[in-house]
Amino acid sequence: MAISLYTSRVVLMVLGVSDYGIYNAVGGVVAMFSVLSTSLATAVSRFLTFELGRGDIKKLKRVFATSVNVQILLAVSVSVIALIVGGWFLNVHMNIPEGRMKAANWVLVCSVLSFAVGLLSVPYNASIISHEKMSIFAYISILEASLKLAIVFTIGYVSYDKLTTYAVLLLGAAIFIRLIYGIYCKRVFEECTYHFILDKSLLKEMTSFAGWNFLGNAAWMFNTQGINILINLFFGVTLNAARGVAAQVESAVMQFVNNFMLALNPQITKSYAIGDLANMHQLVCRGARFSFFLVILFAIPICLETERILSLWLNVVPDYAVIFVRLTFLSTLCTVLGNTLVTAQLATGDIKRYQIIISLWGVWVFPLTWLAYKLGGSPIWAYVIYVFIYFVMVFIRIYLVKDLIKLSWKRYVSDVVVRCIVVSLIAALPPAFAYFCLPENFFRFIMVCLISLISSIIVIGLIGIDKSERALMKQVLKRKLSYC
Repeated sequence: MAISLYTSRVVLMVLGVSDYGIYNAVGGVVAMFSVLSTSLATAVSRFLTFELGRGDIKKLKRVFATSVNVQILLAVSVSVIALIVGGWFLNVHMNIPEGRMKAANWVLVCSVLSFAVGLLSVPYNASIISHEKMSIFAYISILEASLKLAIVFTIGYVSYDKLTTYAVLLLGAAIFIRLIYGIYCKRVFEECTYHFILDKSLLKEMTSFAGWNFLGNAAWMFNTQGINILINLFFGVTLNAARGVAAQVESAVMQFVNNFMLALNPQITKSYAIGDLANMHQLVCRGARFSFFLVILFAIPICLETERILSLWLNVVPDYAVIFVRLTFLSTLCTVLGNTLVTAQLATGDIKRYQIIISLWGVWVFPLTWLAYKLGGSPIWAYVIYVFIYFVMVFIRIYLVKDLIKLSWKRYVSDVVVRCIVVSLIAALPPAFAYFCLPENFFRFIMVCLISLISSIIVIGLIGIDKSERALMKQVLKRKLSYC
């Protein structure tokens, strides 16, 4: 997280607001195509984890080989389509400053190739997560972040176009990380030695799963990367830079939540695979609460002291960056409330009805935002609409999932939704009081952060977790302290 935040600061400083906005806007075009890879990545991870839970090594090998075949075909076809369609949209419709179109096209090409490399990495990454080898995942993630930081320092000394150089070097880093994942998996996991296998029934099952999952991912992609494009069309690259800053802050904080979910998701799927629904229910509820609490630890101090944090972090703070950061955290809190429900639904494999309903509701973020901007609305309307849609979606997910996994909706609402809202409101009161009562200076910044941390930990400990979880945490703390 520290490396990522510092890298963002240096990137904005070296590239400038305009080029940084171009990179985020063009990257948003390419990311629109990643909805395909995300759908298949979810399918691969689910099937690998399910077979691991059942202990069927023969089926596991067939799942891996089939997923590699699909990813190779997809990488080639999507890259061609992305270059043709993305190139047309970039050069004809996007709002790019004069004289920067050549660099923007370089960003497009390198982003598409990086995307293709990511597609080929999906089966290997999914294998690491399914086997729950989180240590190697952590080491490679740190290496990747360090490479990106080294790249940023490098472009500061090149005489060639910095935006173009940045895009090319990021492509090189993506290839290098892909090779490391591949080498590790082939040496450690038995199923990751590739052999050409054409299992039509398995291919049909996986593609059907991925196809229905595509609907939900497409809606989410329109609601994130699609909004980037709308902001570019209506407000220009400066606002793209502000949204990019907000996305970087969110991404850095969400690394904690995402890595927590990476460790949790296989356990949810494996519990379903062996029919242990009681443990699955416990994991779903605890996972949602703990994800929310992890975000709260950072969201409260960052949202209160956004202006000072951004001024300390960045030399140049783009317009709207402050309000975008605050609203981004609000939208993130709405999203994490339903993350484990998504995992539970995917574990069942029965996702057709779920994805149709969720997609039909979630996709409204994009057209409503377009309408708001068309009527002259503020850029912040994208976040307001997103928060409303995704908060309601939590309850829709509860309704759709409860019967499939036999989870009581009352339990989820009271144990997760209500408890999380109460914790966040109470935990925010002491630091908010300090923020409004103390004079604006560095001392207030330190006090708000410190009070926020203490307040959040106390409220989470007293209200956020139940008696059994408190007892477990006490045991862990005693064990850790005894080692010291």
